[in-house]
Amino acid sequence: MNSEKLSKRLTAVASFVEQNATLADIGSDHAYLPCFLVKAGKISKAIAGEVVKGPYESAIKNVQKKGLTEAITVRMANGLDAIHDSDGVDTVTIAGMGGPLIASILRDGAEKLHSVKRIVTQPNIHAMSIREWAVQNGWKIVDEQILKEDHKIYEIIVLEKGQADYSELEMMVGPYLLKEKSEIFIEKWKRESDEWKRVLASLEIAGDTVEINKKREQLREKNELLGGVLTN
Repeated sequence: MNSEKLSKRLTAVASFVEQNATLADIGSDHAYLPCFLVKAGKISKAIAGEVVKGPYESAIKNVQKKGLTEAITVRMANGLDAIHDSDGVDTVTIAGMGGPLIASILRDGAEKLHSVKRIVTQPNIHAMSIREWAVQNGWKIVDEQILKEDHKIYEIIVLEKGQADYSELEMMVGPYLLKEKSEIFIEKWKRESDEWKRVLASLEIAGDTVEINKKREQLREKNELLGGVLTN
């Protein structure tokens, strides 16, 4: 992967960045995504934020190598602290992290989102954490995508400001993904359901404690929610 040819996962993230957006890519690694978007003419200005020294230095080198230092500013900062008020950022991308970490970045940097119109997230696991954050903080889901690359399944959740109500099932699997029910979606949740059943079976012989009983009930409820999705 490089700035000219992104991974399938990052190409999908890039597709949800709107034309002429002012972007902040958080956890930008080599700044591949902002470099790609600027080179493609989709955006003209971006911030690449990175909290780890190695990837931060790699991002700087890549931006310089591509001759994009006028368009892309690389900053070493924790989460949304990479965004300055003067940047005029209206779009944030956060890709390649766990859902709970992405949600915590959004929660901790809430004051940096006042000018942001769109957030594009790509959690590696536990996407529900992002949906929960959105509902609790005045954001709604406007699009989702699920894809498979190198035997791994990824979800993309696109948020814009607004209010929306989602069912428990929609929060778990995604309202747009639930409507589509693609083969990859079914594969992902069949795999999850099988794992929950395996854990439940082991808990059935684990004795009776408050904690174990609570875990059993949670797993039963999750599988019951998924039942109709996987059989229809």
